[in-house]
Amino acid sequence: MIPPAPIQFDRATGALEGASALERVAAYALVMGARVSSAFSYRGYNAAANLMRKALPERDIAIKLNSDATFVFPYGDGYWSKLLERSYRYEIELDLLFAHSADVDYTFVDCGANYGYWSVLVSSRPFGAHRTIAIEPSRSNFARLAHNAKVNGDRFETLKCAIGAARGTARLSGTKHEALSIVGHDDATGEDVPVIRLDDLIDDGHLAVGGKYLVKLDVEGVEIDAIRGGERLLQGDTAILCEEHGSDRAHTVSRFILENTPLKLVVYDPGSNKFEAVVDLAILDRIKVASNVGYNVVGTASAFWQARIENLNASAAKRAMRN
Repeated sequence: MIPPAPIQFDRATGALEGASALERVAAYALVMGARVSSAFSYRGYNAAANLMRKALPERDIAIKLNSDATFVFPYGDGYWSKLLERSYRYEIELDLLFAHSADVDYTFVDCGANYGYWSVLVSSRPFGAHRTIAIEPSRSNFARLAHNAKVNGDRFETLKCAIGAARGTARLSGTKHEALSIVGHDDATGEDVPVIRLDDLIDDGHLAVGGKYLVKLDVEGVEIDAIRGGERLLQGDTAILCEEHGSDRAHTVSRFILENTPLKLVVYDPGSNKFEAVVDLAILDRIKVASNVGYNVVGTASAFWQARIENLNASAAKRAMRN
């Protein structure tokens, strides 16, 4: 059976095309739910959207993120449907860094790419059309990732594997597509997946020594192992973008980076609209206010990327003065 054509949504104009009356009502509910739940960090939104999705026909939605980026996912998906609310900015700290780095000649390594949101954007012309390697271990997620690569002209590379401290295999499990992990108990419903190190990307010819790299580590509890497996890569002009879970009050990833690596660490502070240095963990106590949200910290030993972040902060300060 040929699947139905996806619903089309343009974030720039708000145009929703190809939707039935029921699907338009659902879009309104998804948007209003995002607006209301934004006041409390979107708590409950995912579950409510996924429940409503059961009443909808199985169909995709293709969201035009910008003039050169289309992102496709199942209509009503709780995690991604917030994109229907046009003022919503997914991971604003990464959006700011990627947009400000559009003119830099770097390769983006998207570890834990999920359906490929950031791979689609970073490889698009408005973000600099960067070479991108999207890495995702889940069979079902990888199929979605590969589809989004195809929709966008196969302009980024995809690898089906997990990232860890050593080559091998691991058991991937979980119930949510956005929270699958190789950490935890074996799950009979899970799947065995290959594991590679970040430094294996050099050894296997995917990355060259001496290049500039931005590496996103959204690997659900394996961030520290991933850092341990990328010692050579992290010595160069590389910045890692690591997720700190809001529920982790010990700030485990940032603590490891500060105490065990030469990387300097910054975190986006929405209060100052700047990337602030993390010299101790007290700043994370203040910034990580929602237990259901992930907060990205940026670690780098590269003078180049440190200077770019300082420049980004200066640009933000100038914009604030003009406004």
